[in-house]
Amino acid sequence: MHFRVVVPARFASTRLPGKPLLDIQGHPMIWHTWRRAMESDAGEVVVATDDQRIADAADAFGATVCMTSPDHESGTDRIAEVVRRLEWEDDDIVVNLQGDEPLMPPQLLNQVAGALSTQPDASLSTLAVPLDADQVFDSNAVKVVTDQHGMALYFSRAPIPWKRGVFENSMQDSSGMLRHLGIYAYRVGFLKRYVDWKPAPIEVQESLEQLRVLWAGERIAVEVAEQAPPPGIDSPADYERLLAHLG
Repeated sequence: MHFRVVVPARFASTRLPGKPLLDIQGHPMIWHTWRRAMESDAGEVVVATDDQRIADAADAFGATVCMTSPDHESGTDRIAEVVRRLEWEDDDIVVNLQGDEPLMPPQLLNQVAGALSTQPDASLSTLAVPLDADQVFDSNAVKVVTDQHGMALYFSRAPIPWKRGVFENSMQDSSGMLRHLGIYAYRVGFLKRYVDWKPAPIEVQESLEQLRVLWAGERIAVEVAEQAPPPGIDSPADYERLLAHLG
């Protein structure tokens, strides 16, 4: 199986500006994320950014860099520009590893790419983990329901599937429920189509980009992750916890 990894990284984070360049044990965060990608089975790893400071840092440690437009609304849009500019083939598989995932286990990159390679009817693949009981009513924990073949039926911030007779009594029962992880593998041809689609009504209501895919009738393969990855770095508190964890 051949696949590539693109690491989208932007400087202008609302909650933690400049986070790809934050120091972690003497290296910028983007270096740690890039290293996780390099430790996978990917045939090529590209850092995609719109900021020269990030590009310069990535150049300094030997990464392949693709400068992209500053106008992208999501990492998916940024990756779509990369695949067009680098002229990758429509059947190629590319994994999206966000630049704020410095502790992502490399085997999960292999797993999500493998999930797509074995599902020829799917346009992209993603991973999930069993939902914790305290996340049932947490809107930040995105839930996913699949069919018998592991294809996504729906993603929601609400508890799905809704356990009638249980949740009416405000009981938190997460058995059989899955939490979606924000890691994806795409077919290049899908990315080229995706950028021309307008946001879907259900996507806007839930604020979940992957619902645009289901709205358009495309299929998303879902596998349970071989291990749960540590959380990404979204805030100063996340950064402080990471530093404390690493000692």
